[in-house]
Amino acid sequence: MAYGGGGGGGGSGGRAIRVLNVAEKPSVAKAVSGFLSKNQQGGLRVRDGRSRYNKIFEFNHTVNGQPCHMSFTSVTGHLMELDFDDRFRRWHSCDPVDLYRAPVRKFVPEDKSDIRRTLEEEARKCQWLILWLDCDREGENIAFEVIEVCTQANRNLNVWRARFSALIEREIQNSVQNLVRPNQLFADAVDLRQFPTLGFVVERYWENQSHEAEEFWTINCTHNTDEGTANFKWMRGHFFDYTCAAIVYEMCIQEPTVTVTEIKEQEKLKYPPLPLSTLELEKRASRFFHMSPAHTMKVAEDLYQAGFISYPRTETDRFSEKTDLRAIVFEQQGHPLWGSYAQLLLNPEAGLWRNPSSGRHDDKAHPPIHPTRFSPGESGWSRDHHRLYELVVRHFLACVSQPAKAAETSVEIDIAGEAFSSSGRVIHAKNYLDVYTFESWGGSMIPTYTLGQQFMPTTLTLDSGVTRPPPLLSEADLLTCMDKAGIGTDATMHEHIQKLLDRHYAIKTPDIRFSPTNLGEALVMGYDDMGYELWKPYLRAMMESDMKAVSIGTKRKTEVLETCLQQMKACFIDARANKGKLFEAMAIFFERSNRSNDNQHNTGGDVVRKCSICHESDMVLKQKPDGHFMVGCLGFPQCRNVVWLPGSISQAAVTHDICGICTPGPVFKIQFKFRRLEIPPNYNVDHLGCIGGCDDTLRQLVEICGTGARTASSVSGRGQGATSSNSAQRSSSRGRMACVYCRQTGHSSDFCPSQPSRSHTARNQETNPPNGESSIHCNSCGEPCVLRTANTATNRGRKFFSCQSQGCNFFIWEDSMNGASSVSRANARSFASNPSRRGGRGSRTGGRASGAAFVSATGEPISGRCFNCGDPSHFANVCPNRGR
Repeated sequence: MAYGGGGGGGGSGGRAIRVLNVAEKPSVAKAVSGFLSKNQQGGLRVRDGRSRYNKIFEFNHTVNGQPCHMSFTSVTGHLMELDFDDRFRRWHSCDPVDLYRAPVRKFVPEDKSDIRRTLEEEARKCQWLILWLDCDREGENIAFEVIEVCTQANRNLNVWRARFSALIEREIQNSVQNLVRPNQLFADAVDLRQFPTLGFVVERYWENQSHEAEEFWTINCTHNTDEGTANFKWMRGHFFDYTCAAIVYEMCIQEPTVTVTEIKEQEKLKYPPLPLSTLELEKRASRFFHMSPAHTMKVAEDLYQAGFISYPRTETDRFSEKTDLRAIVFEQQGHPLWGSYAQLLLNPEAGLWRNPSSGRHDDKAHPPIHPTRFSPGESGWSRDHHRLYELVVRHFLACVSQPAKAAETSVEIDIAGEAFSSSGRVIHAKNYLDVYTFESWGGSMIPTYTLGQQFMPTTLTLDSGVTRPPPLLSEADLLTCMDKAGIGTDATMHEHIQKLLDRHYAIKTPDIRFSPTNLGEALVMGYDDMGYELWKPYLRAMMESDMKAVSIGTKRKTEVLETCLQQMKACFIDARANKGKLFEAMAIFFERSNRSNDNQHNTGGDVVRKCSICHESDMVLKQKPDGHFMVGCLGFPQCRNVVWLPGSISQAAVTHDICGICTPGPVFKIQFKFRRLEIPPNYNVDHLGCIGGCDDTLRQLVEICGTGARTASSVSGRGQGATSSNSAQRSSSRGRMACVYCRQTGHSSDFCPSQPSRSHTARNQETNPPNGESSIHCNSCGEPCVLRTANTATNRGRKFFSCQSQGCNFFIWEDSMNGASSVSRANARSFASNPSRRGGRGSRTGGRASGAAFVSATGEPISGRCFNCGDPSHFANVCPNRGR
């Protein structure tokens, strides 16, 4: 673009230059005109333009010594739109693929024709054009739309760009005296404009729904003194295997003397946040006030246009050395809430000031968001205007403050070879936390200990818990995901999120988290089944990266546009070829199942039974994309009944055979084929089974091999939720799930006292270990032990022996038989001798006169007696008969 006129010319002698000024919004035109016309001869005059909403402000001003007559008007965002030529605009005018090569034109739509006419008429009378659009890529793109309209009316215009970051007088006055040229590269980057943001929402939802609660056990210790209570946490964390946890716990309560092994004391600092970028503003407003990103940006835009904060769309999180930070603080001294803190900051004797930390981002256009004008609170502000202004001010004051300081003490102890730790913190100086009231740093004290000190714990308990599913994404979480994936800019992230809601791809839950709708899940599942991961962020992130490359001049607009069009075209062709996958996904989520063809399904072999939960839809055998099988209700997601099958299945097909036991019927049996290497050697590869609850073989293989739902795939369990009683049989959470035989909690089906006798075949399978494997007999009842393979997360693949007798719970790891384990056979036998110990809970009960209270694996209180000889006068660690 060649601009007419000279660098600062356009007039001669003392003759004033006529200048057309254009802002992005009418409110900005009015505000800037007010600042520039102040104290000028003739003052500010207002007249109508062709558009009644876009007034024209006139005044005189001097720009770099040159007298100017300023005409100031505005547009309302983008002036132009993109569209195809008329011959391509009808739905059936061409093959959609042709649109990727069809020419597009940029034009001013009819509803903005009055604004265009105003610009044309004013441009013909002027020598200069000064653009006051927002100083980001989008603003630069709008600027070139204005340039195109104005230069068509007057090709001799001298075109300038005013760059500013706040609508305050000093910024505007500085900007008009330091005009620059428009940046074509920034505008080109915008001209390169899927739903990957939805992918984050759906993927987390599937992870949440497919989570299987797994019970774990941990050992906790407390110690009470006159100085307070210390809570010591087990440094192993927790065990998913109850037997292992119980044995270790038994060791601890047999030798419960505590020895302090390490004490660390150090100063801890909690640093203030980095200067405020758009992304952080949106995340913090969501976290602190539950404001959506779109609403946050609307409120921030209002505050910016009124001159109270700097430009709210910025990626910069570092202040320039030229910024007068103390002047910004000085303006806040009169505020009733944080004014006294601002005064302390400016007092050298207080020692509270600290130059702000610098982040890694600088968009070279705007500084971090900061207050630009003092306000005790405007009468016209809404509650959110007050809160957002307060956040910006408090955040800025925190940035220039000293970090919070505390003294932290950590203590490690040893109980029977097991390590535990506790820590306490005492805050010495809150510093920035005094003003940044949105954050806290809890402080707690622990008693004083000395290295080598020994004492008896007040409580020592074996406690249980269950794993929790990952929560649905909050708005702050979603913004973080987008930022990490390179999706969106500071100006567009909130728009991406809002589109999810506007298009009904997702909804917000009452706790302000995102949950996908049926449409959202169907779209992601459909494209995922195509094998074309349009819902993943890779393609969109690549486009964002290319746009940035265009803006800095390392790539050309035409090159990037061609590449992007080819990628989109390939996606479209592939999606159209596989549209059946999308239709299938829509049918699942919108209940367009072939219910009218139920009889055909029964003979075809897909339907297994009528759902026993909703009593409306069929339960159908399905194979997931990861290869694992399940039987799920077609009423999903309204009904989430599902039966997970062993993960070792290679093939499965519904037969015409009907189970004569399970009700309500009919329940069609399934012919399974298992992978030989993934099942115990004495199980048959082929098995005709029933999922109704009567099949011992399926139940055992689920417990031995796990299910497909336990795989690491993040989407393998998509769409699954609360399971039926059948699916509960597979859970390893023995203490929470009911036994399949007696329906009681506290033990698994393997160890149920009322378990019916197993078949002769099953016993032969268990009592004949394969050649080359070790075999031992139970130390309690003398019966041969079965060699099994663990499938828990922490011990997957590890082999162990367990007694096959129904009344005995003997257990020992194979690798511990040669002394590799610290748990002896005597301990194992001691534990196994009492079947009731299985499923015990470590709740706090009982106590001693001295204040000590221990709980054994049986859940019974332990009161100061020796476990070695039973003498109540001493503990086992000092027993005179110890070792005999």
